[in-house]
Amino acid sequence: MSENIVNKWLKGLEKTRKVAFGRIANFLGASEINDETWEELEALLIQADMGVETTLAVVDSVREEIHSKGLTQNEELVQALKQDLSDRLDEPKFPDFMEKPTVIMLVGVNGSGKTTSAAKLAYQYQSQGKSVLLVAADTYRAAAIDQLRIWADRVNVPMVAGQQGGDPGAAAYDGITAAVARKSDIVIIDTAGRLHTRYNLMEEIKKVERVSGKALPGAPHATWLVLDATTGQNALQQAKSFQKALKIDGVILAKLDSSAKGGMAFAIKAQLGLPIVFAGLGEAVEDLRIFDRKSFVNGIIES
Repeated sequence: MSENIVNKWLKGLEKTRKVAFGRIANFLGASEINDETWEELEALLIQADMGVETTLAVVDSVREEIHSKGLTQNEELVQALKQDLSDRLDEPKFPDFMEKPTVIMLVGVNGSGKTTSAAKLAYQYQSQGKSVLLVAADTYRAAAIDQLRIWADRVNVPMVAGQQGGDPGAAAYDGITAAVARKSDIVIIDTAGRLHTRYNLMEEIKKVERVSGKALPGAPHATWLVLDATTGQNALQQAKSFQKALKIDGVILAKLDSSAKGGMAFAIKAQLGLPIVFAGLGEAVEDLRIFDRKSFVNGIIES
């Protein structure tokens, strides 16, 4: 991995490292392991927004590793902790992109970073030489359509938008049929996210999912849930609502650079069983990065 990419992960995870996990490295220092070490480690991991269940599992696992190998130094504990944390995260899983077009549906609540992530995703795939079409299927908020259009212009990607107040399923259908006609490689559908009418929201998104399959059998080929990293554990309750309604294939962890709650990445895997596919490491269009578990762990715990 190039030094530039390593630095991007370090910079993007600076808040999480300084506020939470950095305190672990500082606390452990070079002294020997004792009973207080485990209590302090447990407290620090919980403060890092990892969640109580995941924290206890990590501490038990690392303690077992340390005891079984007869290790005594805290610097050895740090390495064992980093390995354990890395093992708790999955490598990203992506559609095979054999289908033309491959349809990716993004879901999540308003404010999660969904629309911005859609545009950054389009930019990333376009940079790989793929032709991309953005679809604005959040037809209830004029601001959502306008925001996606501004981003689409910025990244020079074509966009299809539904009528304001119209049927989001129709917008998805029109977008996919347009992509088929244009022989686009990838369609990215930005959906609505109005949490205050959760039942209606889920029914609408399920309809978008169904209609996508009518427009192109097998679509959507991936449904990714966008979570705001700054909301930490609270985002997991939102995630469970979406998981009940839809087949979610992975998570985009947006605004990771603005968050001190990077520990939620481990709870996403432990509680939702989902891989993180992309992480938002900055505001620039190129700052949505494929999730790399080793870079993530090295970025939150420097040693």
